[in-house]
Amino acid sequence: MAMGRTVTDTSAYELRFDAGRICLDLLATATTHPGEKLDSVEVLHAWITGSGLVPPGTPLTHADASWLVGFRELRGHIGRLVHDRLSPTTPPYDRSLARVNELARTAPPAPRALRREDGTLVRELDPPEYPALLGAIARDTVELLTDPVARASLRQCEGDNCPIVYVDSSRGRRRRWCSSEVCGNRERVARHRRRAALARA
Repeated sequence: MAMGRTVTDTSAYELRFDAGRICLDLLATATTHPGEKLDSVEVLHAWITGSGLVPPGTPLTHADASWLVGFRELRGHIGRLVHDRLSPTTPPYDRSLARVNELARTAPPAPRALRREDGTLVRELDPPEYPALLGAIARDTVELLTDPVARASLRQCEGDNCPIVYVDSSRGRRRRWCSSEVCGNRERVARHRRRAALARA
């Protein structure tokens, strides 16, 4: 997924897809940065499509409030497991691990190739049910947590009060922020203000 790519719906929600894994992109919608992002079915539609879980144009009109409950529940389990990896002193979250494993057993949505009128093939899905979508995210979580290289690359953003966790795939593993344009820019502005205040003093 492209770094810094955003999807914005008509309610001016900014959904970010720059954490390096789909499970971490879901975690980035959590309530603490700066508020609950997944607060409507419409925003969830935008997240599902923007994350690449389904191809653009996949029908999601059958989604309802129960989808929000399921996605938020999985997000909570992912958060506990990921933060357990970042802070090994916290108690292990076996209940969360069991739930993620259970969800991962569900087969993800099956793609099919359809031929357009011009002869090109495009990928489509039948309208997916949310257990299949949750299964795809849970599998990504299992892969992340059991891959030693990916797990060692997990980083907590160094931005003030930013809870976003990302996979650092930068050269030399020197990435400090979830996004250079967001938290990195805030840090540069704050540093400039501190220098200006010291110069005035």
